[in-house]
Amino acid sequence: MGKQKICKIPFSGTEEQEKQLRAIIDAHKEQKGALMPVLQEAQNIYGYLPIEVQKIIAEGLNIPLEEVYGVVTFYAQFSLNPKGKYNIGVCLGTACYVKGSQEVYDKVSEVLNIKGGEVTDDGKFSLEATRCIGCCGLAPVMTVGEDVYGKLTADMIPDIIKKYQD
Repeated sequence: MGKQKICKIPFSGTEEQEKQLRAIIDAHKEQKGALMPVLQEAQNIYGYLPIEVQKIIAEGLNIPLEEVYGVVTFYAQFSLNPKGKYNIGVCLGTACYVKGSQEVYDKVSEVLNIKGGEVTDDGKFSLEATRCIGCCGLAPVMTVGEDVYGKLTADMIPDIIKKYQD
């Protein structure tokens, strides 16, 4: 998959989030195969799985941190980086792909200087490839937060991103 760049945004978990996480760990502690459900719920709490959260999970489930990290980095559903204020999703499903969504995705990556799964250093934007979001008639499609953009070309990307930079 290629190496993700190190996120420069400091971890800012709250006591309340940690309390929720520890309750989840306690509820699953004695279960066989507890790691996956704990990781899924932890990501729901924090939005991503930074090393600080992985350490709490490893200690709580009494498993090596390397095992936790291995699972987090193996499954695409887990993220090591937070989502940006504006999470950009570019559909790479079949209808969008054949209409040029890869070029749109590559242009977003170039303009923001991040790869999929990464967040800009200012925490404003993150990028991910998505699958069909049900707007095939508007292919290729991109979402910025809740906003949907269709019938895109790569040269439209800088102006769209500019709307969110102020």
